[in-house]
Amino acid sequence: MSGTHQDTGDRAVVLVDEDARAWRPATARSRFREGLTGPTAGVAAGHTQVNLISVPADWAYEMLLFCTRNPKPCPVLDVTDAGAWTTVLADGADLRTDLPRYRVWRDGELVEEPTDVRAHWRDDLVTFLIGCSFTFEWALSRAGVPIRHVEQGRNVPMYVTGRPCRPAGRLRGPTVVPMRPVPPRYLSAAIRETALLPAVHGGPVHCGDPSALGIADLSRPDFGDAVEPEPDDIPVFWACGVTPQAVVMASRPPFALTHAPGQMFITDERDERYRVV
Repeated sequence: MSGTHQDTGDRAVVLVDEDARAWRPATARSRFREGLTGPTAGVAAGHTQVNLISVPADWAYEMLLFCTRNPKPCPVLDVTDAGAWTTVLADGADLRTDLPRYRVWRDGELVEEPTDVRAHWRDDLVTFLIGCSFTFEWALSRAGVPIRHVEQGRNVPMYVTGRPCRPAGRLRGPTVVPMRPVPPRYLSAAIRETALLPAVHGGPVHCGDPSALGIADLSRPDFGDAVEPEPDDIPVFWACGVTPQAVVMASRPPFALTHAPGQMFITDERDERYRVV
């Protein structure tokens, strides 16, 4: 993300260069606040990225219960007080402005994708910051595992599966998974390294045949961009923090705010903090 956002029709491509990798988190958030948009994979490398969902206070307990019952797709790293737009994960950040792009939901329908949600903010909103698999990509890279979507300048592909989450009150919906193609010689390393980071989804939920998850066509992701695998790559799937958005669509709360898939909130925390050993 060199400061260049290219819109190529259906697919938004952000060029991540060494400058963006070396940004401090506050620098990245400042650039997003100024209007820079696009997928954040590789930006401010080494710093933890998180998914965001804000719901009215009368839905917050059910959201917390849902996350507790579904820790693989929804590992909670912070929850705000009602109406608060700050987090202990990022000093001085504003959760209403400091993501590249947001989504506004009404009655389960996506109605807008702004770069700033101050006009939509409500005093009763409780925000959940949920671990993101972008965080463990540093561990994959360190182990030599290629990250195809970063190599290709694309957003990670994400798919709605046929696996339902455990419901909580009014909230229900399917698990969403991102897919990363992994060469066979790196598969054990990919499983091992990500399993050591349970706070950001942990190890894969499935390796191999996508039909076992109810995914019919890897070239048509529900969120993000299709990536081009190498001939011997194995599709590997992890749980995804976009799951709450699928839950919003299924459960239809009257109002919610989320991040746009792949366009995350970058915290001040270091990725190593969430490694269990």
